[in-house]
Amino acid sequence: MQDAGFVKEAFAGIARRYVLTNHVLSLGTDVLWRIRTARLVASLKPRFVLDLATGSGDLAAAIRRRCPDAEILGMDFSVPMMREAQRQNFESLIAADALALPLADQCVDVITVAFGLRNMASWPRALAEMHRVLRPGGHLVILDFSIPSTPILRAPYLFYLKQVMPRIAGLLTGKKDAYDYLCGSIEKFPSGTKMESLLQECQFRKPVTRPLSLGIAALYSATRV
Repeated sequence: MQDAGFVKEAFAGIARRYVLTNHVLSLGTDVLWRIRTARLVASLKPRFVLDLATGSGDLAAAIRRRCPDAEILGMDFSVPMMREAQRQNFESLIAADALALPLADQCVDVITVAFGLRNMASWPRALAEMHRVLRPGGHLVILDFSIPSTPILRAPYLFYLKQVMPRIAGLLTGKKDAYDYLCGSIEKFPSGTKMESLLQECQFRKPVTRPLSLGIAALYSATRV
């Protein structure tokens, strides 16, 4: 279980510098990951996309460019983060907790979550809500960090994650404690086959894992039966 109060406070404190910090820490690779995610969503030809934990709206904006005819709704429980989405002219936003979505049953074609499921208070409860609002045959698409499985990459990546990233992010945002938490949460978050198992336990079918950038991130998709 994540501490929802701490997470909300942490994101409020880093909102203005969040996008810049992501670009610096990933050397701009996060932009490519979102483009890859938006392409996957576009291939599903959705009419209604819900971007959960939309934050600064980067993924929602990327999907909008790929799916100009779709309705795209961003949802987050951090209002300061969504103000950053408004700064890049993304206005279709609702403040809400992913554990209690203010949407009718079976009304969404595709749900996307980029770097957000990891920070939700309960992964199974959040996934149950996503399952509830997805239409039968609808798709869940999750983008998040993972841990490389190859030992030669795993050790240096974990060093960077635990020792380097929080310090750089602290300098950029003045909120090192927030990034101590965020970086630490990556190691605890299920990835690869563990994520696929979690999705299946939450009644999603046909989970697929697409490793990105040698496994430091992953793109997951699954179907609601």
